[in-house]
Amino acid sequence: MVGAIIKSYYAEKHNIDRSKICVVSIMPCIAKKYEKERPDNQVDGIVDVDVVLTTRELAKLIRRAGITWKKLPNEDFDHDLIGEYSGAGVIFGVTGGVMEAAIRTAYHILTGDELEPVEFTPIRGFKGIKDAELEINHQKYKICVASGMKNAKVLLEQIKKGESPYDFIEIMGCPGGCINGGGQPYVKELFLPNEDDDILNTYMQKRAQVLYDKDRFKAVRRSHLNKDIITLYNDYLHEPGSEIAHKLLHTKYNSHRERYPNPHEEGFYNDEK
Repeated sequence: MVGAIIKSYYAEKHNIDRSKICVVSIMPCIAKKYEKERPDNQVDGIVDVDVVLTTRELAKLIRRAGITWKKLPNEDFDHDLIGEYSGAGVIFGVTGGVMEAAIRTAYHILTGDELEPVEFTPIRGFKGIKDAELEINHQKYKICVASGMKNAKVLLEQIKKGESPYDFIEIMGCPGGCINGGGQPYVKELFLPNEDDDILNTYMQKRAQVLYDKDRFKAVRRSHLNKDIITLYNDYLHEPGSEIAHKLLHTKYNSHRERYPNPHEEGFYNDEK
């Protein structure tokens, strides 16, 4: 989505030929290397994202360049596009985070008030399938969160059979969510001599806690209160689901996975070389 916005809103705002912009995305997910090639992730023949590096690849490049992270000077984000982020955006990386962020905004849209407390804890944790009930305006909604493909299959089979009781479902492919993505740094005891002895059992909890802590200490914790997002919609997208928003931000899938590019081709997963 950011790539699509950079090559539209940002390009127009700065009078830049969008075909000359190169967007590099750093991702915890190896599948993003395939997704960037999907025809549906292009606008008028120009891809939204040009290059995808996994977090593991970025770490290798940082080490190779001899960069000492702690010695880098602090700098602020750029503030001419979407440099600001909300706590809701941070928790996207953990299972249940997308659902929780959506609930914070959906509650506001439906009631005009803000959800308090802002945390919706029933869908936190690393159980494969978690469900909960949320009441908004005297209407009860059944919601469900799953991570890991074997758990996704359970929910998908329910939907296919017409037996799903849920109004809102979140599914993440990797157990625990993006914090445990295939492109993330490996967690092995011999690689982490300064970690606790239980690191193999607790690394997901520790990664998740970092995200929850960042959310807790952010001044803005709801997506709809992010000033950059408000400006983006006021100036360009106008409203959720508008024609331009649909063109830039929406995608679709079919039952037959696209055959190009082939993820089994040699060199497709560059970070494994």
